[in-house]
Amino acid sequence: MKKKVFFLFLLFLLLFFKGFSTSKPNVIIIYTDDQGAVDLNCFGANDLVTPSMDKLVNSGIKFTQFYAAPICSPSRAGLLTGKTPQRAGVPGNVSSLSEDAGMPGEQYTIAEMFHDAGYKTAHIGKWHLGKSEDKQPNAQGFDYSFGHLVGCIDNYSHFFYWQGPNRHDLYRNGEEVFYPGQYFPDLMVKEAFRFFEANENKPFFMYYAMNTPHYPYQGTPEWLQYYNDKGVPYPRNLYAAFVSTMDEKIGLLLQKLEELGLRENTIIVFQSDNGYSTEERAHYGGGSAGRYRGSKFSLFEGGIRVPAAISWPAKLKQGQVRNQLAVNADWMPTLAELAGIDLDQSELDGKSLVPILSDIHQETLHSRFCWKNGKHWAARNGDWKLLGNPNIAGVEFSPEDSLFLVNLEDDPGEQSNLARQFPEKVMELKEQYEKWLQRNPL
Repeated sequence: MKKKVFFLFLLFLLLFFKGFSTSKPNVIIIYTDDQGAVDLNCFGANDLVTPSMDKLVNSGIKFTQFYAAPICSPSRAGLLTGKTPQRAGVPGNVSSLSEDAGMPGEQYTIAEMFHDAGYKTAHIGKWHLGKSEDKQPNAQGFDYSFGHLVGCIDNYSHFFYWQGPNRHDLYRNGEEVFYPGQYFPDLMVKEAFRFFEANENKPFFMYYAMNTPHYPYQGTPEWLQYYNDKGVPYPRNLYAAFVSTMDEKIGLLLQKLEELGLRENTIIVFQSDNGYSTEERAHYGGGSAGRYRGSKFSLFEGGIRVPAAISWPAKLKQGQVRNQLAVNADWMPTLAELAGIDLDQSELDGKSLVPILSDIHQETLHSRFCWKNGKHWAARNGDWKLLGNPNIAGVEFSPEDSLFLVNLEDDPGEQSNLARQFPEKVMELKEQYEKWLQRNPL
């Protein structure tokens, strides 16, 4: 009898401590790269196969007005610090040739926040925030890191080839590793699986920074054949194959979480870093912003409005939509509040989205916001948006359009410049930007 009681007591302790260890939610941020504003079915595409991303988005809360920086490094810096890219010290893309360039080490990152709260932390995939030892992921709060440090790599050779000489760029915890011929998206999945399995009984945070569908477009042969058989024109066929390949890999992550019994208590944030690319190496296009004008590098909506959603089956409602303006700097304070982490938000530009997640009628937390990319800038107040020195690939703007005013409610495609009709609104938004610039000087 005593042995039976003792056994039951041990079983109780085991279950108690197992439940205790997993009471904190796991957190994963899936950050896609150069994915257009509507380039998955649940955001408007009708020519793409994206069941895994659709399932993920529909299992939580989707944002229709979610914004990031228009290029890679600033977007990632804003995400990881909860600040504007300027205040995070990364106003432009980090040079892949400079050893010193990158996000300053004194920035407090979302990985450090989770690490300090007792989480195991991992970076899998793209970094692009500095390659010197003091700027690598392991120096920015990540216990584990696997991926490439600069802007993009060939998915089979793992060489960065943008500027010569060609350089191999694949690292695990700061040490160069070699997997010639192995498909990088598959390597990312394997690394994520190992991390899940090693930490299934303790809370973890993973920044899963995909290098897809960023060029080079290297979708699997099966998906290339599928879109060619469908008659999808070039270069959309190449881009589409890479998007569907990416969707398959995201599906594997979700399936693994289900197999381990972790999905219910795992918060997953999904977002693209900026709009689709029209660069030469991207075959001058392939992606889509739907009705929105502009693409990567531009501060028109197509460059900065991105697909985004958050899912947490245990706590957040499914199939919800939020139309309030939100930005990627909001994820850090949002995740802190959801995970019960005490975070000093006084120096952050992001705001916790929990009130909006909880109440569809909650007013936007960012009635005003500004962006800057080199000499290009934009200021938004409500539905009004003013672009300074506007830029779109392949479009020449006249001097008269150097200040380009739009009303997004009436003209979401930003086709008509209303600056001459509403000079007082131009002045108001220009002053808003100038005041913002004092706090964001870079």
